[in-house]
Amino acid sequence: MSKGIKIFVAGVLFVMGLGVQAAPAIIPAPPQLAAEGYLLIDAATGTPLVEFNADQRLPPASLTKIMTSYVAAKEIERGIITVDDEVAVSVKAWRMEGSRMFIQEGTKVRLEDILRGIIVQSGNDASVALAEHVAGSEEGFADVMNQYAQQLGMTNTNFVNATGLPDENHYTTANDLARLTVALINQFPEHYKIYSEKYFTYSEIRQPNRNRLLMRDSSVDGVKTGHTDAAGYCLVASAVRGEMRLLSVVMGASSQEGRAAESQKLLTYGFRYFETAHLYRADEALRQVRVWGGQHQTVKLGLSADVVMTIPKGIRDELQAEIQIQNEIHAPIEKGDELGSLIISVPDKEDISVPLTALNGVQQAGFFARIWDSILLFFVNISGGDPLEY
Repeated sequence: MSKGIKIFVAGVLFVMGLGVQAAPAIIPAPPQLAAEGYLLIDAATGTPLVEFNADQRLPPASLTKIMTSYVAAKEIERGIITVDDEVAVSVKAWRMEGSRMFIQEGTKVRLEDILRGIIVQSGNDASVALAEHVAGSEEGFADVMNQYAQQLGMTNTNFVNATGLPDENHYTTANDLARLTVALINQFPEHYKIYSEKYFTYSEIRQPNRNRLLMRDSSVDGVKTGHTDAAGYCLVASAVRGEMRLLSVVMGASSQEGRAAESQKLLTYGFRYFETAHLYRADEALRQVRVWGGQHQTVKLGLSADVVMTIPKGIRDELQAEIQIQNEIHAPIEKGDELGSLIISVPDKEDISVPLTALNGVQQAGFFARIWDSILLFFVNISGGDPLEY
């Protein structure tokens, strides 16, 4: 696993059945929302805290535009397009119904403005203009959207347009939207900042971001709303408090106020009763142990990635860790070789095992040095000593 990729320790949830003797945490039943499907996750670990119909295929309305902007960010990264591009506005884009940026047919609009027209103003006209600029047609752009969806593991998603206007073959799930949004936040943090902008003015028309939580909760920094008659009122929201980022997805609420209020319930519940525990950092040396037959006598052991867990508040002191290492370690050793395990014990749950790897390589010593180490190791073993500590 490459450096910087976190080891997600999921499933450590104590929503029900907490033993009062093991941990002081008291967690109420999760909120039940007036929506067709919803989900709350810890964005750092992917751990679900609340879910209902999270894998049910539902129409996403303008939540589609999260993928529309993700594709734009990916194509900018690849050098296919730039934020300075001049995007030609077609008749099709100009005539789009629903929410609009109010771009005019026959004009050219800077792509950076088009992105804000999509993200802040939820413009269907801007979405089609972007799609045509990137792929030549909205149909071609939808094919690109679906390819990226496959790469992200969005297995219950299919896009047929860039806007989210109703189509029976245009659908996704709360789980897939969460997966997409986490990827957007992690891969394109600068691009994601646009989602926190509360207003955007184009052609002297000032429009507010339709995400009401941006105006009400200073910890909220995105993400996107959506509405059609088929989809109802939808909202993907993300908020950061301290070291914890929560992501909520609400689909099929009954009103604009309803989607905001139900999303707020999820965020409040998650922040109040859970925390993101950053337990160990990648490349941090946890042990230094003896190496036999090597040009160096020791090797440092650590983790190839951060260990992060979602836990109920109040049980951090109940966590315990134990290091288990191979009985004898012989050179040669390559950096990244697995030489043991870090065992994390959580009250009333199965232990979690994380590989301990070599943080540095150790080349094999010469013939006579290896013979000498073999003799030393022989006497260590017959004396009952620890070959790792010698």
